Amino acid sequence: MQNVNIGDIYEVCIDNMAHEGQGVGRLNGIAVFVKGALKGEKVLAQIDEKHKNYLNAHVEKILEQSQERIMPKCQYADKCGGCTLQHLSYSGQLEFKKHVVEESLKRIGKIDASVFDTMGMSNPLHYRDKAEYPLSFRDGVVESGFYAAKSHEVIGINSCMIQNSVSVDAMKTVVEWANDYKITVYDKKTGKGLLRHVITKIGFATKEVMVIVVADGRDIPHKKELVNRLKRNIENLKSVVLNVNRSNGKQVMGNENIVIYGDDYITDFIGDKKFEISPLSFFQVNPIQTKVLYEKALEYADLKGDETVFDVYCGIGTISIFFAEHARKVYGIEVIPDAVEDAKRNAAINGIYNAEFIAGKAEDVMKELCNKGLKPDIAVFDPPRRGLDKDVVEASIKMNPEKIIYVSCNPTTLARDLRIFEDNGYKTKKVQPVDMFPYTHHVECVVLMTNVKNK
Repeated sequence: MQNVNIGDIYEVCIDNMAHEGQGVGRLNGIAVFVKGALKGEKVLAQIDEKHKNYLNAHVEKILEQSQERIMPKCQYADKCGGCTLQHLSYSGQLEFKKHVVEESLKRIGKIDASVFDTMGMSNPLHYRDKAEYPLSFRDGVVESGFYAAKSHEVIGINSCMIQNSVSVDAMKTVVEWANDYKITVYDKKTGKGLLRHVITKIGFATKEVMVIVVADGRDIPHKKELVNRLKRNIENLKSVVLNVNRSNGKQVMGNENIVIYGDDYITDFIGDKKFEISPLSFFQVNPIQTKVLYEKALEYADLKGDETVFDVYCGIGTISIFFAEHARKVYGIEVIPDAVEDAKRNAAINGIYNAEFIAGKAEDVMKELCNKGLKPDIAVFDPPRRGLDKDVVEASIKMNPEKIIYVSCNPTTLARDLRIFEDNGYKTKKVQPVDMFPYTHHVECVVLMTNVKNK
């Protein structure tokens, strides 16, 4: 390491891939993470960063190329930080994601379970129903797009291979309006300026469009002109919302929404289930694969009709509603009160009356239900990337459900949590990766665990 300097170029053989998609090789016994390299390649890598036990680098030249390497489809592939696997064939991406799940379970969780092949898409393009576009002000012009990798530099775009084209059109309409009327952009360093983000939500089945303008204030100038432009450019525009975010933190949206046109929600379907989606609602960004994911979760649950199900981190009730059709009773638990109200409304829309939604911290609500003598036959978890809170795991183990269905968007925290369950009488039976995010390194997973201590 002493003789390796930033900027040096070395020949590196890539024998593995890291979970974020970098190629991994070795230089004098030290791990080198090479951005843009694929397993099986020999590359010239330029060193970007030195750390105590590893190096970061990028590809300068490919000496021996993988058969799985393809030309990126997007003109912004080398700049935008979104789609990190554009140089890898789609079949290669699916194999990579299976490998990431396998490695996490073995290395972190010490879990002995086979992982099924990743379930992919027949058409892995333009699949997203939500986009968050940061705004920036550069050389006197407002622009928007996505952040460069591991930075807050905005890369301006005119197209995106994974977003709905209507979403990009809506963003460009807001940018044009901001430039024409000289609307200022918020600057975190100075705390001055108004516009922060443009967010779009699109119903894939209904085609309904919501455009959210996030601003550092409860009003924006020339609202009428903005609405008129969006109505003219965006077919099926149903909602335009001003979201108020006065914080200087990392959160994209604030808690206050002001409708400036149309309704405060759009609708969409997952399978034959209808959902109302509000500005702050969490709704899976890939509705096609969400149906695949939920159907697999239902298959693993193997409901007979007399079960009690706890759906923890239930959001707006999507999984609860799918399960309620086949179970005796479902209790959905969610910390965000507005999401719980959305869940209740969505259940009513779908004629579901055996699902009860409760607002509160998961561990507190679970304990309260247990104290009332209510225990689940099946516990379903769909947590954020940080995984399950320790108190949720402990409460779950005390409730002693026969089955656990764990839906995860982070193999690392999934492996950690599965290990705890395995140490407390559960066995990992089935692990199914689902490709919710083609061309990115992210992978969703649904896992079946069964209670073996009761056997």
